[in-house]
Amino acid sequence: MEAETAYHGEMGEQFAARATTSAYNAYTDRPAMLRLAGDLGGLRVLDLGCGAGHYAAELLERGAARVVGVDGSESLLRAARARLGDRAAAALHHHDLEEPLTFLADGSFDLVVMALVYHHVDARAQLLAEIRRVLRPGGTLLVSTTHPTADWTYFGGSYFADDRVTLPFGTGYAITYRRMTLETFLGELLAAGYVLEELAEPRATEEARRLDPGRYEKTHRAPTFVAVRLRRP
Repeated sequence: MEAETAYHGEMGEQFAARATTSAYNAYTDRPAMLRLAGDLGGLRVLDLGCGAGHYAAELLERGAARVVGVDGSESLLRAARARLGDRAAAALHHHDLEEPLTFLADGSFDLVVMALVYHHVDARAQLLAEIRRVLRPGGTLLVSTTHPTADWTYFGGSYFADDRVTLPFGTGYAITYRRMTLETFLGELLAAGYVLEELAEPRATEEARRLDPGRYEKTHRAPTFVAVRLRRP
């Protein structure tokens, strides 16, 4: 049986609140991924694991023509709907990323964003194939995940372990995900037919230094995430 990875109920509400101002989400991962996205003017964007809609809102503000968000948590989608309001250029779907994206048409997006989601998914080869199907030729895929060395430092054991780990979260909750080596992460993306264009190891922005100096310093001493920009040939 596959592990449950969506953030439901109160856990989802806690995640939505934290992602708004968290040094890791708001000031480390998002700025890096949005920089990798580049010019968004007129692009059709798919936001996989869209969570509470933070990315979708930013993408629209930066010029995306349309953003389609997909998430497995109805709690997070409620927060996303509240954040996006009645913007006609946004659409949200409740869907498990372990299942094919059958409701999306071939070649219907210019950019796919998958922020801090990849390590939660078990059916990664299927998901990468589905992303390739819905991306137009020449389209861009952005992926961020936990940095392999951060997992190794925190959980210990072998760097080459590929077990599913559990991380405490919020008040009385825990999240699970599969840790993987950098070789595995990049190898899966390249094997799926994507071309690597840029790799980043994000550090927190200056805003985080004021809001959370401890986590700011931590991201500048050791990597927390890794983010990549890839092209679909």
